[in-house]
Parts: sequence; C-alpha cells; structure tokens
Amino acid sequence: MKRRILGTAPIYFWVGLMLLFFLFGAASVEEIQKVFVTNFPRVQPVSGEISVEGTIRHAVPRRFKDIVVPPVSPSDVSRLISAGTLEVDGFTSVVLGLNGYSKGKALKPGVVGAILLPDEDLVLRAFEEEGKSQFPIEIRTAAFAPSSPYSASDQQRFLVGFPRYRIWLYNTTDTSVSANLFVYLTN
Repeated sequence: MKRRILGTAPIYFWVGLMLLFFLFGAASVEEIQKVFVTNFPRVQPVSGEISVEGTIRHAVPRRFKDIVVPPVSPSDVSRLISAGTLEVDGFTSVVLGLNGYSKGKALKPGVVGAILLPDEDLVLRAFEEEGKSQFPIEIRTAAFAPSSPYSASDQQRFLVGFPRYRIWLYNTTDTSVSANLFVYLTN
C-alpha cells in the first residue's frame, strides 16, 4: 500500500504544481497591456489620446448606382458615359462588381462595361484624343440574354497604382441599360 502511495505522490505533486502555474501565470483579461503606437506624421498623424474601440476596418464599400447607359461602343470614347471619380488613396486593391437591368428588350446580345483610368493628365489626354487606354481597370457583365433583362459580372480584384480613377461606362446592346458599379476598397 505504501509503495502505491509513494508511486502516485510525484504525479499529484506535478499536477498540483502545474495547476499553480496555470492559475498564477495566466494574464487576466482585464489586465492592462502595453501597446506601442508608431506615428507616421505624413501618412497617418497620431496625436492626443489613443483608443481603439470595436473593429478596425480595413475596407470601404462604394457604389455608383442607377447610371443609365445608352448603346455606345467602348471604342467611341467621346460618347462614353462618365460615372464619376473613384478615390482609392490609402488602399492597395479594389474589388469590382457590375450589374445592369435592360430598359427594353435587347435584340442584339451585348454587355455593359466599366473602364477605370487613372485621373492623370497625360493618361486622360491619350484616352480622349486618341482612344488609348493606359493603365486601365476594366470589368464587364455577362452578355444580356433575350430571356432576362438582368446581367452581372463576376467579382474581380485589381491592384491599384494611382490615388484616383475616372470611370466610364459603355453598352454594346441595342437598348439602354441601368447599371450599378459596386466597389470594395481593400488593403
């Protein structure tokens, strides 16, 4: 009997010791923890009291909605529909999705597309004067079918290299389309 007690005593000792380490070694959830903040004054200035509450967002959604796009070829740059400017400064990539609703029955199959070009003077001049797309980001819907007035693209991710992009829309069907461009800016 004594041998059995002597044999199990070290086991109880180690279990008890581990329990003590676990109880006293674990940091409390409420315990104050040291945090270092690096200040990048040109990019993101930090001053005053620093606090973090809730989720830190690393993405921002944008939407260019209900833009009526009449039939226009993507090569006819003087007639493309301007959808505005997209600010992407501070983000490294963009996820785009495009959908549309045909205003009438499309007899000729076609797509609706969006062309995003950097908002830079030389790039825009080459596009407007000669129709040359430099550094484009482009997305287009699937072909509109006569059986349904709806069409959409797959979501696509693109790297961005400029702080702003101008958006133009085109429509290769034979009827006007109401288009929505969904943008998700991410890092």
